Amino acid sequence: MPRKARLDSPGTLHHVMIRGIERRKIVNDKTDRQDFVSRLGQIALDTETSVFAWSLMTNHAHILLRSGLSGLSTYMRRFLTGYAVSYNRRHRRYGHLFQNRFKSIVCEEDPYFKELVRYIHLNPLRAKLVKSLAELDRYPWCGHSILLGKTKNDWQDRVYVLRWFDYEENEAKRAYRQFVKSGLNQGPRPELVGGGLIRSAGGWSAVKALRKRDMQEAADERILGSSGFVKQVIKESERKLIYQFPNGKLFKKSKQLIAEECKKEKISIEALKAGSRRREISRVRFRLAKILVEEYGLSQAEAARQLGVSSTAIVKTLSRARLNKS
Repeated sequence: MPRKARLDSPGTLHHVMIRGIERRKIVNDKTDRQDFVSRLGQIALDTETSVFAWSLMTNHAHILLRSGLSGLSTYMRRFLTGYAVSYNRRHRRYGHLFQNRFKSIVCEEDPYFKELVRYIHLNPLRAKLVKSLAELDRYPWCGHSILLGKTKNDWQDRVYVLRWFDYEENEAKRAYRQFVKSGLNQGPRPELVGGGLIRSAGGWSAVKALRKRDMQEAADERILGSSGFVKQVIKESERKLIYQFPNGKLFKKSKQLIAEECKKEKISIEALKAGSRRREISRVRFRLAKILVEEYGLSQAEAARQLGVSSTAIVKTLSRARLNKS
């Protein structure tokens, strides 16, 4: 069964989950963790993506964020591609680091925001990466310590989160920590890691109760929220299709880059896209492929379309670049 398109528009709240391929590690040591978190934050600033909660585990990570103008996929592609390249180079490995594409659930804010912040920030404690809530308070690989002011960064939107608890900071931190503490015995909370009617309704028993009352609820596995919220998200998504690629800002920016590079190197765009193997054209195509994928966040398939070559050619180009750096 083909997977459904990802739902997103600027300002959408997402619970994002990233897993290592075959459940393998995505971080090996402190240097990897620092690189992962640094990229998570820097690209959030670059793309005006608001990060509210996050936790980096050994073989997976959770992020609660609101997408910026460039969208969730652009943010995640830049983040994960850049990190995977760095990780592979550092550990002299090749191939995919992450399992398939990342998972994202569109979340209704009012009923789920605080629950998701708590769930995500308790992950290290549930996984026994820390032994107590007091240790979690200062744990650097999770957004909980930033909310409490124990550690600092300039990219996590702690003010927005704390205002869910109080407008006075010290009181907000106290109330937030108490809220986290009250969830210590809640367990894995499977309803918060996916969408669909069962999760949105709070479990199978709640769904059966709705059916007994002959209530019809809209649901989608990509969305965690009420029936009305599901309908609203789907409607906005359908409307968005009218304005999608190839007329988006990112694609205009990509075409402008290609035109400028061709002009500077005195080659025609037609020659570039005709697949010519002349050395000067291959050099320009090589440079453009790296920028389009690693800096602009285009998929390899879309970069291939922009440059008039096959996806395989882009993969080989980027692999060659990584080998040259290792």
